[in-house]
Amino acid sequence: MAEGVDTLVTPQMREALDVWSEPSWSLPIEASDIRRWAIATYYPEKPPRLFWDEEYAKTTRWGGIIAPPEFNPFAWQIDTPTGRQFWEADNNLPRPQTPPDPNAPGQHGMNGGQEDVYGVPMRPGDRIAETFALTKWDERTGRLGLTLFTYTSIRWENQHGELVRLRTSINIRY
Repeated sequence: MAEGVDTLVTPQMREALDVWSEPSWSLPIEASDIRRWAIATYYPEKPPRLFWDEEYAKTTRWGGIIAPPEFNPFAWQIDTPTGRQFWEADNNLPRPQTPPDPNAPGQHGMNGGQEDVYGVPMRPGDRIAETFALTKWDERTGRLGLTLFTYTSIRWENQHGELVRLRTSINIRY
């Protein structure tokens, strides 16, 4: 155990577990957004025709242009949605008012990776809703002392309520 600390799990974390945020909505996806993303992603190679050639895309099982799976419809937002900060998405907790003691247990951290599960592809005209939640944690004692693995999920759904992507990120604190 960390000196004088039995757990790194806070009461705020217990309250936030599996509580999904209100959705933030993307702007409508434009075919030109998809085309530019594909060009930038595949440069200097030519991107697959499915991402930019409407006539070709109509002949595929998709029946039209779709976005590459890694496309981010939130990339061109001008403002962060009210009440949402990047830090909150990672930890699902409010930002502390005063900086914590950097030597206190739980103040050291690292990225534990992420996993993406993809659903339906994004298409021109889609609007994507993003919600996030702290979905689980695992606490144990390791070489670095008391260590907390927190799992935050970010869910994207289209305007029809269909899953587009579910990303689970792991944050490690010790």
